Amino acid sequence: MSEEANAALVRRFYEEVWANGNLDVADEVFADDYERHDLRAGDPTPGPEGQKEIAAAFRAAFPDLAWEVDFILADGDLVAGRWTATGTHLGPWAGVEPTGRPMRFSGINVFRFSDGKAVEIWNHRDDLGLMQQLGAPVYAGAAE
Repeated sequence: MSEEANAALVRRFYEEVWANGNLDVADEVFADDYERHDLRAGDPTPGPEGQKEIAAAFRAAFPDLAWEVDFILADGDLVAGRWTATGTHLGPWAGVEPTGRPMRFSGINVFRFSDGKAVEIWNHRDDLGLMQQLGAPVYAGAAE
């Protein structure tokens, strides 16, 4: 597929899965055996189902989630997308009970495509900033 087609899939993923909650679009974007590179603890379900679970949990915690695509860049089989999310913490997330606090945070994902689907994704988000906004402990050993 072309760089433009891959970039369009990333945009569709952000707009449909994250912004609109249409989780089934993950099936169109991710290969069944894609590899996820993420510093966040946990072991998500593999394949598109894992992406659906992650998005569903986040959207449940922030039901008024707004997702803005800041930019998308494509180079060969790689696509990078930067986004900014806003919402109100109204459900449990990452071990933090609902606080009712607003949040705004950003991240960058890098996707590698093969045969029209993402086969790898690298996630880089401002998780520390998000947790600070929620009032969660963010010092070393806080989760212990």
